[in-house]
Amino acid sequence: MAAAEPQRTLALFKPGQHLGPSEWLTVTQEMITGFGDATRDQDPMHMDPAWGAAGPFGSTIAFGFLTLSLLTHLMHNAMGTSSDRYDPSHGYYLNYGLDRVRLVTPVPVGSNIRGRFTVLEIRADAKERQIVKFAASIELEGNERPALVAEWLTVWVPPARS
Repeated sequence: MAAAEPQRTLALFKPGQHLGPSEWLTVTQEMITGFGDATRDQDPMHMDPAWGAAGPFGSTIAFGFLTLSLLTHLMHNAMGTSSDRYDPSHGYYLNYGLDRVRLVTPVPVGSNIRGRFTVLEIRADAKERQIVKFAASIELEGNERPALVAEWLTVWVPPARS
């Protein structure tokens, strides 16, 4: 999609529309450690490979919030867009929140994950912004159960009117 067309992407969304899957993404120890450092959470279940190897999962696992935070990247990948495509003169998307999130299955280091997204609902709010609700899931390669399922809300903020 062209750099100045995010609002057209929204205009094309229809309830029931599937936007995935994304490509597979490998969750590395470097990603996990970087997330733990950034959030100041040094839990050895995630950060210490020796502890992880002796722990309940046989390796370190991704932070649940790391898995959740990958939704944006996975959606861009599924849609063939990029997070650097925004031009404020055309409006912009914001995360609006989550109606439901479940961390279903731990993500061991070295796992491949991918996202699947379905448009559930589109509605306007009192500020004339478009709220889009997505069913989002993150699959874990080789596992029937997903790593994560969520109802994810985004908001399209139109350009300022002169």
